[in-house]
Amino acid sequence: MPERSGVSQRSGSEWKVASYVLETQEQYPKKICFEVFGVERIQQLNIQAGEMLTVSFDIDAHEYNGRWFNSIRAFRVDRNVQAPAPDAAPMPDGVPAPNPAPFVADPAPDATPFGAESDEGELPF
Repeated sequence: MPERSGVSQRSGSEWKVASYVLETQEQYPKKICFEVFGVERIQQLNIQAGEMLTVSFDIDAHEYNGRWFNSIRAFRVDRNVQAPAPDAAPMPDGVPAPNPAPFVADPAPDATPFGAESDEGELPF
């Protein structure tokens, strides 16, 4: 997707962000749009269309004017991913084995497991 750039209102420094759409290689492929922030990081990761990658990213949400928006930002890309076999051998029960997704989200180091802080009787969301 086209890169976006601007100038920070707080610091007056320039910024640049590139957005990418990644598609998994599963029986039912899923797509995710993520961003790479900063000129140096965009150049360092050097993501090209059609590459098979493992992408590590952080997921965060921000509130603005009463609405919530998700932010998915990549911080590492590994290119040693092999393409899945086109005809995976069926599992013993006749169901084809799922192909691994070409990206892996590493949890944030300070992430709390889902439901770890919920009180009894409260919904976890």
